[in-house]
Amino acid sequence: MTRTRSAARPPEVRGAKDALEQLSRPGPHTVLRGDLGMVGLAGVVFAPEEGLGLPAVAFGHDWLQPPERYADLLRHLASWGIVVAAPGTHRGPLPSHAGFAADLRTALDVCAGVRLGDGRISVDARRTAFAGHGIGGGAALLAAQNHPRVAAVVTIAMAQTRPSSVDTARAVTVPVLHLAAGRDTVAPAAANAEPVAAAAGGPVWLRTLTKAGHTGFLEGVHWSDLLLAGKPDGKTRRLTRALVTAFLMHHLLGENRVDVLVDGKVPGTTLAPRP
Repeated sequence: MTRTRSAARPPEVRGAKDALEQLSRPGPHTVLRGDLGMVGLAGVVFAPEEGLGLPAVAFGHDWLQPPERYADLLRHLASWGIVVAAPGTHRGPLPSHAGFAADLRTALDVCAGVRLGDGRISVDARRTAFAGHGIGGGAALLAAQNHPRVAAVVTIAMAQTRPSSVDTARAVTVPVLHLAAGRDTVAPAAANAEPVAAAAGGPVWLRTLTKAGHTGFLEGVHWSDLLLAGKPDGKTRRLTRALVTAFLMHHLLGENRVDVLVDGKVPGTTLAPRP
């Protein structure tokens, strides 16, 4: 694994703006990067340099996208103490959503079952989550369905999957955060995140980034940009880093100092009333 250093940040939070400032910046942990090749999966792993009983997340990419286009978010989560595995499978034009969900489960099982970082990193299987962007968000829900230990799910500009994400949502009883993009023309929230959130079988949060587009969550350049509307956006990624980090810290670590980013009013977003 290779290293990336990050600076420590003070824990005090005073309101949403302060929380955004804090959690959009790197956390206190040095980050290691590796790959999933050791278990026969294409993909990457980001983890704190050391720590026992850490939380972990398996992250799913969108249609055609390589995991590297999410490195900013994955590295950020690791800097705040969360192990993240992102399979690079099912990147063809006709991916198997069920197969991708199975790979997300495998990636999470690897994190929970294998010591990483020369044995200095371990994961608490009870502090695990699935997350993803676009079809990766739908696959995250599929992976969470009937999972015995997963504690939370995060979707970002999610797209519908087969089996149906709406039907799957009814069977997922753990807390779920749906981040929708207000200017999404690829997977509009009205046809994707909103009906899925309405069908939720457990606690659900639907927060819309009002000025975000579907591809604003990506970074870098890729040939698939020719097929998709919009472009990567630094402000969208900054806001997403803070919101996802806060949600996972709350539900995987019991951290309540950043709850304003989970339940409160956050600039640049709207939070739908919870059922």
